[in-house]
Amino acid sequence: MLSNITITDIKETFTVFSPKGRFEKIQNRKSYALSFCDKGQITYTHNGNEIISDKNHAIILPQGQSYTLCGDKTGSFAVINFTCAEPLCDTIVSFPIENSDIYIKDFERIRSLSLFGTDRAEIMSVFYHMLHRISVQNSSSEVIMPAIKYLENNYHNPNLTNTELAKQCQISEVYFRRMFLKCYNMTPKQFLIDIRINKAKQLLSEGVLKINAVASNCGFSNQYHFCRIFKEKTGITPTEYIKQNRIYKI
Repeated sequence: MLSNITITDIKETFTVFSPKGRFEKIQNRKSYALSFCDKGQITYTHNGNEIISDKNHAIILPQGQSYTLCGDKTGSFAVINFTCAEPLCDTIVSFPIENSDIYIKDFERIRSLSLFGTDRAEIMSVFYHMLHRISVQNSSSEVIMPAIKYLENNYHNPNLTNTELAKQCQISEVYFRRMFLKCYNMTPKQFLIDIRINKAKQLLSEGVLKINAVASNCGFSNQYHFCRIFKEKTGITPTEYIKQNRIYKI
C-alpha cells in the first residue's frame, strides 16, 4: 500500500492535544493524514469498525471520508496532512509500529523544515523515509493477517488458542507467536483481550444486555473474570462504565 505511493503535497503538520473523553465527528476529510501517537489513545470509528491509535500503531486517515473519534486516554498526536497522485484508501488504516519515538522525531524534523521554508525536496525525503519504514515493518504483518481476521470474527469464542491462530496462517505456533509480538508489540492473548474489551464497551454503552450477558458475548468464561479484566484495562468497573457512557435512545 505505502511502497508505491506518490506524494503530491504535504499540506500541513501539527500536534493535536486529545483529552480523555474527547469526542469529535469529522465530515468529508479534505486530505489524507498520517498520524502517530506520542502518548495517550484514541478510538476511531468508521463504517462500524473501531481502530485504535496509540504508541504501537500509526494511522492513515482517508481523504473524503467521515468518521468519529473518541479520546480514551489523554495524550498528544502528531498529524501530517498530505495528498497523493492516486487514491490511497477509503477507510482508516492502522499500521503496527515498533518505536513511535523515531516517527515523532521525523515529524518534528518535517515541521521544523516547513517553518523555515527549507527545500521541499528535503521535506519529501523525510516523509518518504517514514512511509518506507512503516512499509518494511509491516511486510511481515501480512503473514499473520489471516489470524487477525479470524480473531475479529471469533473473539466471542472462549476456547481460542494460538494453535488454531497459527493454523489459520499456515505457520508453526512458535513462529506465529514470534511474528505476532514483532508486529503488534503484544501477545495474541493481549490483542484478543483488547478486542473483547472494546466490544464490551460498545455493548455496555448500548445498555441492552446485562453484565453477565456482555461477558458471555465477548468470550469471557464468567462475569467475575470479565469484571476483573475490564477494570484492569479501563480503570473502572463495567457498572461504572455504563453510568458514564450509556447511550440514551428516544
